Amino acid sequence: MAKLFVVPTPVGNLEDMTLRAIRILKECDLILAEDTRQTKKLLDHFQIQKQLLPYHKFNEHKTVESVVEKIKSGMNIALVSDGGTPGISDPGHILIVACITENIQVETLPGATAFVPAIVNSGFATDEFVFIGFLPHKKGRQTKLKEIAAIEKTILLYESPFRVLKLLEELKQHIGTERRISCSREISKMFEETVRGNADELIAHFTKKDPRGEFVIIIDTRMPEPRKKIAD
Repeated sequence: MAKLFVVPTPVGNLEDMTLRAIRILKECDLILAEDTRQTKKLLDHFQIQKQLLPYHKFNEHKTVESVVEKIKSGMNIALVSDGGTPGISDPGHILIVACITENIQVETLPGATAFVPAIVNSGFATDEFVFIGFLPHKKGRQTKLKEIAAIEKTILLYESPFRVLKLLEELKQHIGTERRISCSREISKMFEETVRGNADELIAHFTKKDPRGEFVIIIDTRMPEPRKKIAD
C-alpha cells in the first residue's frame, strides 16, 4: 500500500539533508511543498526531478481529501515544508490525521527541527520542556502569556524577527527579569547566533543589533519559591 512520507528539510545548511530524505524524494511519485519555488531550489541542488503540488496553510483544508485519494490510488507522496519537519509549526498535521483516519500508513523521517539545537545550545534543562511555538498575534495572546508565566518547566517559543522585541517586552512584563532566556536565530546558517540573558539584557542587545532571521526563544525553568519557615 502507498504511504505518506513526512520528510524534514534543512532549516539552513543544505548539508543537514539526510541520505534517506534524498532517497525518498527521488523515489516518491509526488511531493507536496509549502512553497514550490523554495522546494524547487532544494530539489535542483540534489538533482531531483519530481512533480510538485502546493500544500500550505491557505489550501490544506481544500486539498487534503484529494491528496488522501491519490495515496489510496497507489501514489507514494512526500510532504515537505520550507524548512524543518512538517507538522511542527508548519502545515502537515491535518493531512497526517486524515491519513491515519483512513488507515493510510504515515512514515515520518527524523531530521531537522529548529528547536532541538536551540534548546540544547541554551544550556537550560532538557529533561522536561513545553513547546509552545508561535503565539497568537492578537486574540488569546495575553492569555497564553499568563499561562507561560505559570509554567515551571523550560519553555520553547518561535518568533519572527519583526516581533521578537515585542515578545521580549511582553515576557519581561509577565515573567520579570529573574528567569533566563536564550534566543537562537539563523540556526544552521552562516550568521547563526545564540544570545543568553534576562529579558532586559536581550531587549538591550536586539535594540542595538537589528534582529534578523527566524528566532527560537527558550525560557529557563522557573525555580520554585522557597518555603516559608513556620513560626514556632
